[in-house]
Amino acid sequence: MMIERAYAHLPQGPGGEEWDRDAWPWSVPCVRQLLDDGGLRFTAPVTFLVGENGSGKSTLVEALAEGFGLDSYGGAAGYRYATERGKSELGERIRFDATHSGRRMVRAPRSRRRGFFLRAETALEALRREGEGKGLSVRVDEVSHGEGFLAAFRDKFNEPGLYVMDEPEAALSFASCLQLVGLMHELGRTGAQIVCATHSPLLTATPGADIVEVGEHGMRRSEWKDLAVVDHWRRYLNDPHSYLRHIID
Repeated sequence: MMIERAYAHLPQGPGGEEWDRDAWPWSVPCVRQLLDDGGLRFTAPVTFLVGENGSGKSTLVEALAEGFGLDSYGGAAGYRYATERGKSELGERIRFDATHSGRRMVRAPRSRRRGFFLRAETALEALRREGEGKGLSVRVDEVSHGEGFLAAFRDKFNEPGLYVMDEPEAALSFASCLQLVGLMHELGRTGAQIVCATHSPLLTATPGADIVEVGEHGMRRSEWKDLAVVDHWRRYLNDPHSYLRHIID
């Protein structure tokens, strides 16, 4: 692994006073935990952040990407895809405890860092720009959205580095998600580190992965079988009507 712990410090106001802890993003429980409880420790090459919409998992993975030097818009290290914009408040203040190889890469110039940030909202445009730079084996405007995602996984997730993903399952079929599981597992075995925010029970079943459940409680580690999303999917697939009867008259 490259990163052993991520943590944050609350910024100081113009007079040296501490900023309002009840203001966003410091009020988000998982962010508050980065401030108060020693941060987030990484115990496996593949880490999943799982939680409901609004739990803060996307805010967290974006800040982790920014802290490592990846563009918050998405894409590979060493290249900016979006119009120039500063880091988020949290991204500015993320700090890492890293392994020897991780410290060398974090301290290296941006162009020498290895990694990729894939976020669902901006992935297609970032991948299109990658294709224009001959970085992908396909042109994403000539294949489906999911095929473009898989091309990025195959062509860009191929060496030790930090790979951050925000809901990559958004464009993937069941079979494509299985391919991503295989790729993440292999990357973890060869020295890369992956941090992925997801709603997918399929992805979170990646062997050996560490699962962190994010919510009003902050962050806590969980076993796959104990995840709320796994329980809901299991019960829904067994009896859809037990859920739909509350929604459809």
